[in-house]
Amino acid sequence: MSNISVRPIEARDESAWRDLWAQYGAFYKADFTEPQTATVWRWLLDQEHSTNGWVAELDGRVVGFALMRSHSDTFTGGPAWFLDDLFTDPSARGHGVATALITALRSHADANGGGTISWITGDDNSTAQSVYNKLATRRPWVTYEMSH
Repeated sequence: MSNISVRPIEARDESAWRDLWAQYGAFYKADFTEPQTATVWRWLLDQEHSTNGWVAELDGRVVGFALMRSHSDTFTGGPAWFLDDLFTDPSARGHGVATALITALRSHADANGGGTISWITGDDNSTAQSVYNKLATRRPWVTYEMSH
């Protein structure tokens, strides 16, 4: 049986995280530049930044990550969280890595004031949705994006 553990990301995870980050970008056809990647990495190590990161280890090897940030929820007047990014190495899928990461995020949110955790995924990402449908409620909201 596989042993999955989740912990906050640390400086020693940079190489593994960068590899997974590149795979994540390729999956979503996003060409992350080195300056973008370096900025996100800096955020993850900055205790004052609103973005936090976790890694999942499967049998001692980093195989996934989740990046979540805090914000205020105007509907409740309390804390809320947005799961920006979650990725599991394809070789580790089916072992419960994503579930373990989301469970750790819920625990973190609960320990820091509670609130709702929200996230989006591609409408064609049925693999991720099959996991998410077991853990959360799918909402009927439509997402818009404005770029400059």
